[in-house]
Amino acid sequence: MPAGESFYITTPIYYPSDVPHIGHGYTSVAVDTLARWHRQSGDDTWMLTGTDEHGQKMLRAAAANGVTPQEWVDKLVSESWFPLLTTLDVANDDFIRTTQERHETNVQVFFQKLYDAGYIYAGEYEALYCVGCEEFKPESEIVDGTGPFEGLKVCAIHSKPLELLQEKNYFFKLSEFQDRLLELYKTEPDFVRPDSARNEVISFVSQGLKDLSISRSTFDWGIPLPWDTSHVIYVWVDALLNYVTAVGYGSDEATFDRRWPAYHVVGKDILRFHAVIWPAMLMAAGLEVPKGVFAHGWLLVGGEKMSKSKLTGIAPTEITDVFGSDAYRFYFLSAIAFGQDGSFSWEDLSARYQAELANGFGNLASRTIAMIERYFDGVVPTAGEYTAQDLGIQQLVAKAAADADAAVERFRIDEAIADVWTIVDALNGYITENEPWALAKDEEQRERLGTVLYTCAEGLRALAVLLSPVMPQSTAKLWDALGAEGGLGALTAQPLRDAGRWGQLPAGIGVQALSPLFPRIEATA
Repeated sequence: MPAGESFYITTPIYYPSDVPHIGHGYTSVAVDTLARWHRQSGDDTWMLTGTDEHGQKMLRAAAANGVTPQEWVDKLVSESWFPLLTTLDVANDDFIRTTQERHETNVQVFFQKLYDAGYIYAGEYEALYCVGCEEFKPESEIVDGTGPFEGLKVCAIHSKPLELLQEKNYFFKLSEFQDRLLELYKTEPDFVRPDSARNEVISFVSQGLKDLSISRSTFDWGIPLPWDTSHVIYVWVDALLNYVTAVGYGSDEATFDRRWPAYHVVGKDILRFHAVIWPAMLMAAGLEVPKGVFAHGWLLVGGEKMSKSKLTGIAPTEITDVFGSDAYRFYFLSAIAFGQDGSFSWEDLSARYQAELANGFGNLASRTIAMIERYFDGVVPTAGEYTAQDLGIQQLVAKAAADADAAVERFRIDEAIADVWTIVDALNGYITENEPWALAKDEEQRERLGTVLYTCAEGLRALAVLLSPVMPQSTAKLWDALGAEGGLGALTAQPLRDAGRWGQLPAGIGVQALSPLFPRIEATA
């Protein structure tokens, strides 16, 4: 995208009924990396995350713990969800909570607009409801129970019995938007990505849409409908509106016009809410639909989706306390094709940490800095005449930077990291082939030695810039060790789309001692 354009990107807002697991962390660091990349590229970037705090599940959890719903969500957010951002180095621009006045007031503005336009009506509703999903379940997600739930209908996701609910509700005329949605998917083929998600959505909508219940009257933990306060707004449609209320919908027209529309990154289990219901609601309100919805896959542990109820949930701190936040971010963003399911194992994490981070990137940085200290008294040498091999490294760096930027545009963070990693592999091979330790023994090879080490140092400069959105801590340390001007603030201000231009590290600057970026870990969980 052209530099300077608006890039507004969101995580789903998380339901804080329990503590975060690595699946939540995966989504958060993916969106943070995309935001950091665009921010460092000069785009007008805004990243939003937050928590979805209404609904029946939250009400029941609060009651079970003997506190009010507001007290319960305040505790969960402050003790678990805010700290997650620090643990994983997430640099979000805003954090919205659906219990905030800025959200609640403008949700009512939005629904009053839909009601006045005739898109909402009252009716009777009876359906099987999953409290865990906070959703009336379609037939495709209802299965027969087994074991203690034999003879009951259970949720295919949570494997818990569904509740038959019958009540008077208000409905949104979702069925009227089938043709407009199909036209959207046709004319904007990148609106839903990846292709597997797009195909799923088109198939679902093509089968016909039913009107959507958008209120509940059997409990009061939610936002009241402005025209009928005996009903609260269904938690899911309340939650979807966070994406517009957070950037000024109903209260700050200038900010809303600047930021909206957004890109949404979500787990594939909530794709239909974001790619079907949400754009239909926006169409009804006369607002622009999102720029796009990207559905990533599930993190699997032992072949199953991450789940606290099945004891497969892993807290992010279990990983960061051992490997650090940069390794967490690198592992999940590089080891899993973004958009597909991926399996987590401690063995794979440990192996990749050692091979790719400690022995690959970390060792490259350490020995380059050490050789500059040893052979040039800690001063980055001036390059002499470049050989074809040196020029090949320069061309590879330029290509890797351009390819990585193109991959980020496709939301393929894994491919972007793979593109950048070609620099790591090439430089390690370049050192092996040129043997600077041997060149250092021959005074007649002094100029060649300087060229080789400048090439390595300048390659590390490019790596620090290109990898800083993925691994902000280690790249900041590397930037300082290279003697590059300004420290971390200067690194994050480096124009990322210019990272592949050769010769930006000035010769003559002094390097600093570099402790291992990724220390050896003798034992893991």
